[in-house]
Formats: sequence, C-alpha cells, structure tokens
Amino acid sequence: MDYKINTKCILSGYAPNNGEPRQLPIYQSTTYKYDSSDEMGKLFDLEASGYFYTRLQNPTNDAVAAKIAALEGGVGAMLTSSGQAASFYSVFNIASAGDHVISSAKIYGGTFNLFNVTMRKLGIDFTFVSPQATKEELDAAFKPNTKAVFAESLSNPALEVLDISTFADAAHAHGVPLIVDNTFPTPVNCRPFEFGADIVIHSTTKYMDGHATSVGGVIVDSGNFDWTQNDKFPGLTTPDDSYHGITYTERFGKLAYITKATAQLMRDLGSIPSPFNAFLLNLGLETLPLRVERHCYNASKVAEYIKNSGYAVEVTYPGMEGSKGYELAQKYMPNGTSGVISFRIKGGRAAATKFMDSLRIAEIATHVADARTCCLHPASTTHRQLTSEELIACGISDDLIRLSVGIEHVDDIIADVAQALEASQK
Repeated sequence: MDYKINTKCILSGYAPNNGEPRQLPIYQSTTYKYDSSDEMGKLFDLEASGYFYTRLQNPTNDAVAAKIAALEGGVGAMLTSSGQAASFYSVFNIASAGDHVISSAKIYGGTFNLFNVTMRKLGIDFTFVSPQATKEELDAAFKPNTKAVFAESLSNPALEVLDISTFADAAHAHGVPLIVDNTFPTPVNCRPFEFGADIVIHSTTKYMDGHATSVGGVIVDSGNFDWTQNDKFPGLTTPDDSYHGITYTERFGKLAYITKATAQLMRDLGSIPSPFNAFLLNLGLETLPLRVERHCYNASKVAEYIKNSGYAVEVTYPGMEGSKGYELAQKYMPNGTSGVISFRIKGGRAAATKFMDSLRIAEIATHVADARTCCLHPASTTHRQLTSEELIACGISDDLIRLSVGIEHVDDIIADVAQALEASQK
C-alpha cells in the first residue's frame, strides 16, 4: 500500500515481526558471524545479500536508508557520515579524473569549495551556472566529457529555487543525470524525482535529524536513469575488476548506481554513520512532517515581519508572495519551502553583527534547520573561504543574514527579532 508521507515517516524501513521491538534496534556491531566461509565469501562477491562488515552495511543504517528512499520515492539509498560526504560520493560515483560536471553556482559554500578546489585536484572539472539558467545557457555549458549536473532545490543560503524541470531536461538531452540536493525543502515539501531529477541527496544533519544531535547525509537513487544509453559511465556498464568482473547494470539493474556507491566507494573510502547516529536520525524522521509544517508557518510570519519592519533592504523567503523565487516555489514547493529566511539588513556588515549579537532566543550557530531558531552571517562564516567574486556568484553579500526559524512560539521569535533589528541601527 502506498501510504501518505506522514505514515511513511513512521512505518517505512522497519517492520517488526511478532514479539520483536516496535522501535528500530541499534545494531552496534562492527562485524557479523557466519557458520561457513562459503556463506561469507558469497557476500564479498556480491552474490548474496547480508551483513559482514558495518563499513558496507548495517541493519540499523539500512533500515533508515530504506525509509528515506521511500520518502523520496527512490529505489534505494545509502547513508553517509555527513552531507558533505553525500555530495562528494554522489558525483564521484560517476565522474573521475578527466571528466566534467555542471553545477549550480548557488550552493552551500562547503559544497562549492569541494567542487571548485578539492575535486579539481582529483582531476574533475566544474562549470558553474545560475539555478535559473535557460535551456540555451545550460546547453552551452555541456562538454563531451560532462558526466552530471548538480544543483540544490532550494539553495543555501541565497534561497534560490531551482527550475528542476529545465535542468533535468537539459541533463537528459545530453545523456547525463541530474543530482539534486533537497536538504532545505525535504521530501515533505519538494519531490525532485517527480520533476525529472535522477539522484537526490540530503544533509540529514538538518531537518531530517531536526535536533542538531547527529551529523549525517544520504544519497537516494530514483532508479530511473538509463546508464547504458551511452558510453559515459563505464564504471557502471563495464566489468569491475575489484569484484571479479561483475557489471553493475547487468547484475543490479535499477539499483546499479546505489549498489556501486555502497560496494565500491563506501568500501574504499568508508564515510559511514554510526548505527547510533542512524537511530537518532530515525527518531527525527518520525516527526519530520509536523516539524516542517511548523517551521514553514513560523518562517512565513517572521519573513513578513522583517519585510514590513523597515530595517531590511531585501527579504528572500520563496514561500512569501512577492519574494524572489515565489513563482517557481509555487510549482515545485506549493505546500511550503523551509524555515530558512535570508535578508539583507540596512547598515551593512556592522549592522548584521549588531543584530546577531543582540538576539536573545535565536542563537548564533553554524547550524541551520533544527528545532531552535539560529542565525548566521554567511560571508564571514560558511562562505568566508570564497573570494569576493565567488561570493557574488553564490549570491552572498556582506549585509546578508541567514535566519533559520525554529519551532518556538512565533510571537516570541518575532519579539526577539524585533528588538535585535532595532538594536542593529543604533
């Protein structure tokens, strides 16, 4: 039965049998015992499913990954130790030295640096484009060695709404997949697969965890992309010598991409979450729809207040009518965007500092998207490694403040923001 997403957040991934624990158990074990060498050998050769080493698979982690796959409508998923690891693996699974990737320029600063600096050192080239690029502009960015297109459904922190269908159509016209980071809207508010995306990733550290307890990430495979349509993906369509010559597309079909990510990349690079962190993530997922609804309600009220306060040069909240990205948000996220607001404060960087230092409820933190309201000045924190030109390309200005609205009572949040805005201008 295809349950609603609220029900999937509770039931998907783990179904206890008679007399078993109702809550997902924590399998806090490095390894698993077998009665014969042949049984274990079949696992190492990918001839049988099962567990032998937690770096590759763990029952707790797999149950949570399966739940997230169900939420996004994918065929399979893999948990990672961080959202940054998910970003890296999602691309590195299909691109290697000598290849090229197109990415939206409006992405999280850590991801921009990963692509623009670290992965270039691995020999992978990147071209950055606007998330509102036209078909013609996107077509011009492709090269014969392009292997993927990457973007955020709702960018961090500029809150640019991605035109998913346009990016998906362009990617598919050139025979490559679209990878979408759906962290901010979550599958509650945005369904990238329904608009043509092929791979979805999340920093589960954010709304999915919801309580700032556990760093983590996830990659979800739609199972819809045909990796055999061209010769761009030999890692999936030709024999893997490290597994006795198996070919992932032949052996695993729609699960080829996510199986390779688990069996090959996680085996060799090992960025796994602990089973306990996966357990905490599962607890967060159970209340995800309730929290997202309240985050969006509170953020819409706070955004309207800041807009009308007279202290802001510009307020960006795509869920608010008149805000940048509102029309696209109505198409891709009609039930809400997220709890995050970006606004440019009058008085520039000095006023931004005064505003944040004057907050009483909201906390200055590098985090975003958890139960507590928190605030950040991206230009001096998450994006401070970027040059002035790169900051502009990412939509970051010196007067930009990112406010992650929590689930405290909205009247208290607004009162706190109001006194801090007033203090910022003194």
